[in-house]
Amino acid sequence: MAKVESFTLDHTAVKAPYVRLITRETGTKGDVISNFDLRLVQPNTNAIPTAGLHTIEHLLAGYLRDEMDGVIDCSPFGCRTGFHLITWGEQSTEEVAKALKAALHRIAFDTEWKDVQGTDKYSCGNYRDHSLFSAKEWSKDILDKGISKDPFKREVI
Repeated sequence: MAKVESFTLDHTAVKAPYVRLITRETGTKGDVISNFDLRLVQPNTNAIPTAGLHTIEHLLAGYLRDEMDGVIDCSPFGCRTGFHLITWGEQSTEEVAKALKAALHRIAFDTEWKDVQGTDKYSCGNYRDHSLFSAKEWSKDILDKGISKDPFKREVI
């Protein structure tokens, strides 16, 4: 079985919240894709409840695209501690951290239920499992802690 980089990371050594570049790959036609670890809570210490994480996912899908170019996908980790962010190109962890901070600020302070995309049975596979209240509270908590551009030492942007 192929080794997956994320499973080789020492989850006890990281200091969340942070942004970490997992890998950068160049395709056969020269296109560059970057995969980032957007770790919102400390692994094995906390996890965002599914309804709040689900709403954060739907909001980050739009808000990160508003904040930076090249977003391909933002998908939650099964452990509920953060997200993979896949992008075209070679953004820095600082650029991504700034975009994440701005997106979380919008969630925490500016978002109303009407702003959450994909909340009916036609546009979401589990539309009943959302909580804007939880998304806002977790976003505030993450912002209060600060987002680091380094996973192992606190270099808050």
